[in-house]
Amino acid sequence: MTKMKKTEFRPDDFVVYPAHGVGKIMSIEEQEIAGLRLELFVISFEKDKMTLRVPTHKAADVGMRGLSTPDVVTKALETLKGKAKVKRAMWSRRAQEYEQKINSGDLLSIAEVVRDLHRADDQREQSYSERQLYEAALERLTREVAAVSGTDEAGAAKKVDEVLLGRAA
Repeated sequence: MTKMKKTEFRPDDFVVYPAHGVGKIMSIEEQEIAGLRLELFVISFEKDKMTLRVPTHKAADVGMRGLSTPDVVTKALETLKGKAKVKRAMWSRRAQEYEQKINSGDLLSIAEVVRDLHRADDQREQSYSERQLYEAALERLTREVAAVSGTDEAGAAKKVDEVLLGRAA
């Protein structure tokens, strides 16, 4: 067995993997890959029906982190109340920036994307790509809000919707 270094994550912990959002560590296992013994986090993303194995020594390098604190969730919800900041750059450039923010795994950046792409009922229709980015950001945000507050996703979605609708009023 290779030397065990203390890891900050344990089985049954919820973690945020930047490219996939909130997942749950199912176990920590050892596997031999290309002749090397590696210790891996086995992370399950229930909603996506996906399992990811991340080497424990690479977890920090890939940006894996624990759930946000309730303070950060509160700041993210406050961010949603702000006025949308839509730059006048071409859509392709903005879309790229939004995609980077979503995949950064940073809850405040994700909240900014949700705020900027949210449309009230009386506003113009979103394009397909706008809607895709908005829904991806909204899903990441609600999953983390649900995991931090200990509620289900429906409850978290309702909370986020209330903040967004309250802003429009």
